[in-house]
Amino acid sequence: MTELDAPNLNSLWATLLIEELVRQGAGYFVLPSGSRSAPLTAAVAARREAAAIHHFDERGAAFHALGWGRATGRPAVLITTSGTAVANAWPAVVEASMDRVPLILLTADRPPELRDTGASQTIDQAKIYAPYARWQIDLPCPDRAIRPEMILTTVDQAVYRARRSPQGPVHINCMFREPLAPIPQGEDYTGYLAGLAHWRQTHAPFTDYPVPDTICADPPLKALAETLGRVQRGLVVIGSLGDPQQLPSIRKLVGKLGWPVLPDISSGLRLGNADSPMIPHADAILAAKEFPDRNRAAAVLHLGGRLLSKRLLDYLQGCGPRPYIAVEDHPARSDPLHAVSLRVDGHVGRFCDSLVPYLRPRGNREWLDGWREASRRVGKALDGLDGGELSEPLVARIVSKLIGSDHGLFLAASMPVRDVDTFAVANGASPLVACNRGAVGIDGILATATGFARGLERPVTVLMGDLALLHDLNSLNFLRTVNVPMVVVVLNNNGGGIFSFLPIAQFRDVFEPYFGTPHNLTFEGAARMFEVNYDHPTTGKTFAEAYEQALRNQRASLIEVTTTREENHQLHLSLLDTVVSSLKGS
Repeated sequence: MTELDAPNLNSLWATLLIEELVRQGAGYFVLPSGSRSAPLTAAVAARREAAAIHHFDERGAAFHALGWGRATGRPAVLITTSGTAVANAWPAVVEASMDRVPLILLTADRPPELRDTGASQTIDQAKIYAPYARWQIDLPCPDRAIRPEMILTTVDQAVYRARRSPQGPVHINCMFREPLAPIPQGEDYTGYLAGLAHWRQTHAPFTDYPVPDTICADPPLKALAETLGRVQRGLVVIGSLGDPQQLPSIRKLVGKLGWPVLPDISSGLRLGNADSPMIPHADAILAAKEFPDRNRAAAVLHLGGRLLSKRLLDYLQGCGPRPYIAVEDHPARSDPLHAVSLRVDGHVGRFCDSLVPYLRPRGNREWLDGWREASRRVGKALDGLDGGELSEPLVARIVSKLIGSDHGLFLAASMPVRDVDTFAVANGASPLVACNRGAVGIDGILATATGFARGLERPVTVLMGDLALLHDLNSLNFLRTVNVPMVVVVLNNNGGGIFSFLPIAQFRDVFEPYFGTPHNLTFEGAARMFEVNYDHPTTGKTFAEAYEQALRNQRASLIEVTTTREENHQLHLSLLDTVVSSLKGS
């Protein structure tokens, strides 16, 4: 039986909220400190089965909750006090919405009589996340005139809306009057709770919402299979996939189809999948104008979400393939090229399982072999990196070689994710890969990675730039509390390295102070302050040794690699020239 011996009505409502969240599988709570949210925090502390982590920064806390949702597919719950604490969660809410990650926000608020009165720490919180929330509700102050069943059904609806397609953030705004602490008021709630007798005898939610099986209604699979079977020069491109359990179904389909497969780094198939028909070095291949010009695809099957590689997007636009079939588990338009001819709204894995029995492809071995040989040549050309000086591309390669398949890899959304996509080895391990590519922001990278590690319950390597770490420095504190070994590799090029690749870089008078943004800082002191192991290797050999040692550690490590923006830019250009030369005549 669920114990509901609450000292006051605020505590009772908060207990009902937390209890039902736990029953719904949303039992991971991220708790910044705050007075107005005290009833909710006390209820979490009293619930034995609730998992909780404390962090002092609401923005970092929100991104940590986002990372946990990425790893588990279930919503974590962020609890905040009122005022700007609520606004600090905005960036994570945007990312969760745009990348369809479940997240629940329980924000404490002032009662209605204090709104719009100049009362302290009071802002307009109702529907503050409106453009990006999947669902939101402004709960009234606890009142015995309102049946307690309403609290339970509200939670049940919230969790369902966060988890059903398209997944995303949900906001429950909770008004509380004093007393906020669990001070006994001497009230008897027996009669008030009489309608919950059956619920209290179980461990099940009050209202069960099975998440619908999202596969397109009666898709014309046989006709589609016949269309694909007639194609001689088809490509499979695989974008971001939220659920790694889809990968076996995808492998079965692409193996039978026999088309070249161009896997995005966020698909989970770019690393550790060198076997046919995978083309792991697709991004680098497309840097050579001669190869894409001579190898234009006639059709594309696009599985999963958006693609990172701009070269791939430019190539697809230049091909103008018809048909262009896109499959993704949500109804929104996901077609920046305006090229899709058939959009399937459904679970990618189940779509693949349904289509495979109908496939009778003729295949085109010469077409596939051409892409395979190009990828082999590029891989061999990039092997020249391994004996060179320590650089950002070399760090990407070493990490891809040494990381274990039982680890996670979290990549910052700027240069690190691009470098791993382009330069990582093809035959290394296959860790679970994640990145914040919904809104492609610089904020909250480390915080999200710590939530990702906590959700996976396995070690995680984070590859990020110096500005991203400076932006999220507070989140180094998470490394002491997540109870999962983490390695943070920070590439310090003294500013915004990615801007060196943009046209603005040629305007030196404005570029360096406003885009390069040199800060002349290192991270050894920050590592010491947050009690994190620190290393600063200066060669490829010493970086590999430091990284291997960090992987063996049972505590957090920060490895700082110092590079130069201009040299990094020139190295990228030189490497792509080498790739282009390796593909001459292909």
